[in-house]
Amino acid sequence: MAGIGLALAGFVAWFAVGQLHLAGAEEASLSQGKPVTASSSEGRAFPAEAAVDGDDKTRWSSAFADPQWIQVDLGAPAAIERVVLKWERAFGKAYEIQVSPDANTWTSVYQTTTGAGGTETHTLNTTGRFVRMYGTTRSSGYGYSLFEFQVFGKPGGAPTTAPTSAPSTPAGPSTGASPSTRPSTSASPSSSASTPSGGNNAAGWIMAPNPVTDVKPSRAVPPNKGGFHEFQANCSVSRTNIGDDPIVFPKLPGASHLHTFMGNTTTNANSTIESLSRGQTTCKAKGDLSAYWMPALFNGNTAVNPEGLQTIYYKSGVYDYRSVRPFPKGLRFVVGNAKNTDADEFLAATEEGFECGDSYKNKNIPLTCSSERSVKLNIRYQAPSCWDGIHLDSPDHQSHMAYPIDTHTASGVVCPDSHPVAVPKLEFKMAWPVNGDMSKVKFASGAGPTFHYDFINAWDDRTLAAMVNGCIVAARQCDAQGHDGRDDQQPAPYVLNKDYLLP
Repeated sequence: MAGIGLALAGFVAWFAVGQLHLAGAEEASLSQGKPVTASSSEGRAFPAEAAVDGDDKTRWSSAFADPQWIQVDLGAPAAIERVVLKWERAFGKAYEIQVSPDANTWTSVYQTTTGAGGTETHTLNTTGRFVRMYGTTRSSGYGYSLFEFQVFGKPGGAPTTAPTSAPSTPAGPSTGASPSTRPSTSASPSSSASTPSGGNNAAGWIMAPNPVTDVKPSRAVPPNKGGFHEFQANCSVSRTNIGDDPIVFPKLPGASHLHTFMGNTTTNANSTIESLSRGQTTCKAKGDLSAYWMPALFNGNTAVNPEGLQTIYYKSGVYDYRSVRPFPKGLRFVVGNAKNTDADEFLAATEEGFECGDSYKNKNIPLTCSSERSVKLNIRYQAPSCWDGIHLDSPDHQSHMAYPIDTHTASGVVCPDSHPVAVPKLEFKMAWPVNGDMSKVKFASGAGPTFHYDFINAWDDRTLAAMVNGCIVAARQCDAQGHDGRDDQQPAPYVLNKDYLLP
């Protein structure tokens, strides 16, 4: 009887193990060999791809700074059941596991401040296409180092229950912007959002060192209701045909499509406010050390660069121009979408669409254009001009900014409550010397509606404040010297001296 009992026990144990094995038979490694990106890399020997190659002898290692992240594109939405982190000795002490359907909006599904290193397995019950490890505190003076970043689950499907963690980037109230008049821009959290002061939180929000929380959108009616409230930044090309993007792909040289840079002469993938402040500028105003860039334009395989000084307008985007404040140092954002396919949405953010000779309001680059030598391809594309007052950047590089809304009252166009701080409205007015047959003209990002531009504010604070107050707030139409040359403004003051410096 004892032998029979042992045999039966062995059978039961075998059956249980077999059932467990069969139950997990459908689980698959969804991450191995999939596209992967990271915030940085210690060097070429430690690329992000090493964390998803299935080889425990290779590894990804980040730069020696916080925060850092690595994310994998599963290729399609999946039911995510387990994430395994195989750390090298340099591991994350505080980090989150986040998921996203589009690599823009992220939801935290696991977080810890007591990471122990080694092999850490996290059982999850969620869905997503993109999975990210977002580290905020390293275990040592080195970076984050992973032998493997593994995601297990089933393609498609859905979890049986919703994640217990709240989204790491909670949606704020609607900006109220009409899709027919402005591109959509998601709102950021309210001023009560929990964000570490002076740094990045795990969701990618960058806190302003001096947040503005005591402002409400102005609904006042200004005395000078019409006219202009603007000045120009006249800047030429500083660098071109370079695959760097310090906002979208920081510390990843060559990770982006090719860009044309204007303004600061040092802009590259590793740019910071400190490095930009030590640079020079191609802008007329010597205090404008800001970084401006956009996708490079090509005619077939030939790059076409803007010639001479280009115009970047700083305007009032709200009716009460007196409420416009200078950008905070370090504010950055992306205007438009490099993956945009909605030509109507693109057109709504422009003045006249793509212009070429006598052709206006084109949603895309026209196929033909006058071949007169003086004719160029033009675009005037406007940025959102309402800031949440709290963040210098957001995970999608847009949510901390919003377009104004039309109240359809005497107050006119005002900032939404979610983004109450009025700042200058940037308008890129770009001109490329290309005409005639335009059938092969496109941007490095793709067709015309993929045009976008990026901005990092590195102005000298005093110079920018003087230009904003002396031109926008003073209801004047200024050039790059802060001079309004209209007859009714004579004798008009100059904000900057003949050397384009603040007196």
